[in-house]
Amino acid sequence: MTRSLLIVFIVMSAITAQAQQAMQSTSRVHVFRLGPHQDLKKSLVAWAQLHKIKAAVVVTCVGSLEQYTLRFANQENGTSLAGHFEIVSLTGTISETSTHLHLAVSDSTGQTTGGHLLDGNLIYTTTEIAIAELPDLAFGRETDTTYGYKELTVKRRSSKP
Repeated sequence: MTRSLLIVFIVMSAITAQAQQAMQSTSRVHVFRLGPHQDLKKSLVAWAQLHKIKAAVVVTCVGSLEQYTLRFANQENGTSLAGHFEIVSLTGTISETSTHLHLAVSDSTGQTTGGHLLDGNLIYTTTEIAIAELPDLAFGRETDTTYGYKELTVKRRSSKP
């Protein structure tokens, strides 16, 4: 390995180690069920506020919906559709002050669609959710000047709850 490549490797290793250290966190997993006609997003927001969640990520979510409401990529408004849908995936970040969640659902033919989770996703029979709380981190949102959206910030909390 040449000297310049070695220096680049050492610098990149140090940057990678710092990035990994900044993102590492212990976790506490919460598992719960939502029942018929509950709104998926509103229920998650209420749960985070009730438990004073500063930072959490969705581990898994399975269930069914009688209506989905999603905002598709690069669209201003949401789209709603009534019917019977399986939740294929729910992923994202949650705190008591904000969420950023994406949902994928499939219909009775297996046709799958996904997008940004909005209010108006109504549970059909059940939804089982596992969320990992990250008690030593705090999520926030700050405007990114590139496109003007409020984007995730991650900070280490000074003390654990």
